[in-house]
Amino acid sequence: MLLRPVIGKLQHKRVVLASSSPRRREILSNAGLRFEVVPSRFKEKLHKGSFAAPHAYAVETAKQKALEVADRMHQKDLRAPDVVIGADTIVSAAGAEQLAEQKQLSVAFLSQAVGGLILEKPVDKQDAYRMLLRLSGKEHSVFTGVAIVHCCTRDGQLDTEVSEFYEETTVKFSELSEELLWEYIDSGEPMDKAGGYGIQALGGMLVEYVRGDFLNVVGFPLNRFCKELARLYHAPRAPGTPRPVQHDSIPAVDTFEDLSDSKGGGSDPARASGGVQAGGARPQAPRTQEADLNGVTDSQPGLPAGLLELMDGFKASKVLLTACKLQVFDVLKDRGPLSATDVAREIDASVGGTARLLDVCAALGLLDKSDRGYSNTETASLHLASDGEQSLHGLAAYHDGPIWGAFTHLGRAVREGAAWTPEPLLQGPHKWSTEATLQFMRASHGLSKLTAQHVATAFDLSPFTSACHLGGCTGALAHKLVQEYPRLQVTVFDLPEVIKLAGDFQTDAQLSERVHFVPGDLSSDSLPPADLYIFCSLLHDWPDDRLHGLLSRISGSCKPGAGLLLAELAPAEEEEEEASGAARRPPGLRTRGVGRRPRSPGQYRRLLQRLGFQDVRAARAGGLLHVVLGTRAPP
Repeated sequence: MLLRPVIGKLQHKRVVLASSSPRRREILSNAGLRFEVVPSRFKEKLHKGSFAAPHAYAVETAKQKALEVADRMHQKDLRAPDVVIGADTIVSAAGAEQLAEQKQLSVAFLSQAVGGLILEKPVDKQDAYRMLLRLSGKEHSVFTGVAIVHCCTRDGQLDTEVSEFYEETTVKFSELSEELLWEYIDSGEPMDKAGGYGIQALGGMLVEYVRGDFLNVVGFPLNRFCKELARLYHAPRAPGTPRPVQHDSIPAVDTFEDLSDSKGGGSDPARASGGVQAGGARPQAPRTQEADLNGVTDSQPGLPAGLLELMDGFKASKVLLTACKLQVFDVLKDRGPLSATDVAREIDASVGGTARLLDVCAALGLLDKSDRGYSNTETASLHLASDGEQSLHGLAAYHDGPIWGAFTHLGRAVREGAAWTPEPLLQGPHKWSTEATLQFMRASHGLSKLTAQHVATAFDLSPFTSACHLGGCTGALAHKLVQEYPRLQVTVFDLPEVIKLAGDFQTDAQLSERVHFVPGDLSSDSLPPADLYIFCSLLHDWPDDRLHGLLSRISGSCKPGAGLLLAELAPAEEEEEEASGAARRPPGLRTRGVGRRPRSPGQYRRLLQRLGFQDVRAARAGGLLHVVLGTRAPP
């Protein structure tokens, strides 16, 4: 692999890619680089006219992306990654001849002319059409600016050293007909691509020829990147050793030398040591005390970044939960930006403590911070303010209350064999006070409202005329179902204590004659008759034996032709980790809680087939759910 010579030197480094581009992730992953993905929040609003050439704009944007991520990670973790890689790809509609003519112009005019030629991602279909029409039948240049930021922490402050470069590739488009242009635009592919096309996919049919690095057009100049790494980490020659052979392409293994950690904890290429002797033999340099303290050798085990992140992760959760409890997001929803002093006054807290809480929330991406003060991000206003239509404020309170308390005493639960989480469906209603039950219902209600549309529309449920939502709590999903399917009658079946309180969550707009609430116990009472039974395991972490027993009971109530719809929270972290390079974490280090891992659609399919459901289908909904529908064979 191209990067293999340097991978041995980077394997003990924490490398971060400041980009969410799947193309860049794929290029670097295929080259063997191990890295994390932390997308930059830098607003790409630099004034193009202030740059003397298109590549300068791309390089500056790449640098600002990488620096933003380095600074945010340092604020969040109080430590910086070793290396942050930023990249930005643009298309310049000026061909080589046009650019040559422009170089004869004054600098002021050149800035304006080139600024108008930079093509980034189109904002809509018409913008994509204008871009592609401008490129049709002509040569254009694709520039990718790359910034490699080496970070270290000294006396609690972030210190960075930036290496930057750019690569230019010339691309010639064929003459494009109006029909071909719109056919390509309607495919949707141009909308997230610089210049409005992706050469590695359908956009390749528009291209007549390419001069230069093809991967540069895709989004990352791998060849030049490797050469830059060789330059950065190439050690000085020992006295008397021959000068290394100059390479026109990527250097061989022996041109990459040891990478050492600086005293501040980050990478410092200037401190590399060692050399290459004739024939490729490496001289054995004497070990010094400094090297023993600070040097990194290939024989040392890698730092357990996943473990450290796992140990530290509860702090971020507690910050979010505390901010919700103090109503920070409610205060800022309609009134931000506000200063820390203003927020402290509203939540009745100290100014110093509030300022630190707000700063950490900003570092976590929950708040925006500017010279005017703090304000909610769109996500915070939508999901963390208590009055939002898709608010998860109740879920935050549930995690901050009974869940946090239960895990505080986890050791005792383990010794006694008790349940890890307090859930009324697992432990029984007699153990719950009215307030505790309401707290659980608020959490369930928020999560159900968030996911109801995805569950209701994952499959076409119109053939069913009656449904029973088992453990349906407040009826949020039931109301969504009757909105989607005009013929459907839905029964919400839950514990008597839950049904008694469900009315507190209903609004006049939600009242429907086609939604009925029936009290009962899932484990012992007869289930209401229905064509479709629904069971959503959103807050519950059901053990296999309990779940199998429950599904067996439901199966016994299903008549021929009846269906069973299952939904479970299952974030797509495995796919994301594989794409980002994080799939190489040690087994078991995952981000979804500490309970049982989500059951796969295949596990549910086999389980339902054993229970007599012949037609079993699975779907992924909203990027957060596994939804499975099993149907008994008709008579």
